[in-house]
Amino acid sequence: MLNNKSILITGGTGSFGKAFTKYVLEHYEPRKIIIYSRDEFKQFIMQNEFKEYASRLRFFIGDVRDRERMARAFEGVDFCVHAAALKQVPACEYNPAEAIKTNINGAQNVIDAALDAGVKKVVALSTDKAVNPVNLYGGTKLVSDKLFIAANAYAGNKDISFSIVRYGNVAGSRGSVIPFFHNILKNGGTQLPITDYRMTRFWISMRQGVELVIKALEEARGGETFISKIPSFKITDLAQAMLPGCQMPEVGIREGEKLHEVMVAVEDAPNTYEYDNHFIVYPQMVWSDRQKAQPTGIKVAEGFSYNSGNNTQWLSVEEIRELLKTVELEK
Repeated sequence: MLNNKSILITGGTGSFGKAFTKYVLEHYEPRKIIIYSRDEFKQFIMQNEFKEYASRLRFFIGDVRDRERMARAFEGVDFCVHAAALKQVPACEYNPAEAIKTNINGAQNVIDAALDAGVKKVVALSTDKAVNPVNLYGGTKLVSDKLFIAANAYAGNKDISFSIVRYGNVAGSRGSVIPFFHNILKNGGTQLPITDYRMTRFWISMRQGVELVIKALEEARGGETFISKIPSFKITDLAQAMLPGCQMPEVGIREGEKLHEVMVAVEDAPNTYEYDNHFIVYPQMVWSDRQKAQPTGIKVAEGFSYNSGNNTQWLSVEEIRELLKTVELEK
């Protein structure tokens, strides 16, 4: 599918962008991959990391806020993965206007550029925080998701589709709980603070996130939200896996934080179908004949929701300990 194709990744120097680039180069023969980001130093580092693939990589400095620059970057592009965003919850709370410019206005710029350039498929990365949001980051990503889904209404006769991939924090990602605990232990700490003993999270690896995006690029018809079936774990079990027998003082939930990661809300159940390894939330509205194909999955029950607290798959302390051996902490 991606052989001899041109692929643009916004926010391409981030952890997802690098992992996706590596996966595509190892499994396909793309014509070129355009790394679109605003940090020249990160592009320099990535260029050195991917030297052997230099002939297939293009490094394009620009910001998703810049509509004209986006239009230039999209020339000749077949597929786009939109990963650029302001993601740190406290930073978005303190700088709401900046979060809106990147996460909402930037999303619209990507949509407009893709429509004008004749791109075939666009997949935008979402987050659990966009489901019933309680912080500004989640709010901006909810709007972004709605923009990408509604973009299918503006495709007209063009052969283009927009879809969403949703997952939570990747294991080991910056700002998540694993590196937080790791730093405490590295500095000689003997206690691992827990915000709330009831707290749970999903476990997803970066490779699983990349593979879900590939699935969306292969299968999306327009407007779908793809969600992986992945195991849950208790934060207290993670602490015991990292430091057996440690004390776990409960310090209270932080502002903008949820007890559980929510991937499918109850309100989405009427449009959600279950497959072997994932769920798909289909759009409520249909804008093209391509979208009229009947889902092949199993419609979920009325009142269904999918979150890390009501999951049917759970990791034990021993399983978490084994998975931790495979985690690469983001620098």
